[in-house]
Amino acid sequence: AITAGDSLFFSEARMGKAVQKANIVKKRTKKFARHHSDRYVRMDTSWRRPRGIDNRTRREYKSNPLLPGCGYGSNKKTRHMERDGLRRFRVFNPADLNVLFMNNKKFSAVIAHNVSGVKRRAIVRRAEQLSIKGVNPDARVREQENE
Repeated sequence: AITAGDSLFFSEARMGKAVQKANIVKKRTKKFARHHSDRYVRMDTSWRRPRGIDNRTRREYKSNPLLPGCGYGSNKKTRHMERDGLRRFRVFNPADLNVLFMNNKKFSAVIAHNVSGVKRRAIVRRAEQLSIKGVNPDARVREQENE
């Protein structure tokens, strides 16, 4: 039952759950860091393959940083899936929600960061009509109401 205080945007009665909640297994959540990025400040941590002829990491010696490989990949069915079993879809205007109309049990709407408060409210209203779950409906809307 929906009471007056419930947010219709997030209520389970309107949205429903994901179609099939498969067991999501993340083989590795920690990012692969670039070799020696911890040693030098000038070196960014983003991954670059080590290519030196004597490089210990490239040669995969014991107790050295691991190299990324295809074995760390996720299951195809659960790839890019959130904990609630839905995938995210970025929305810029209310018309974008029409894409999710038939897929509201597979995707949730994420309002893009650069959308204005007026358009955000329109997106939230349209999402309620189409019973699409929103990830961030309160962002930026609260700030403008307080002012």
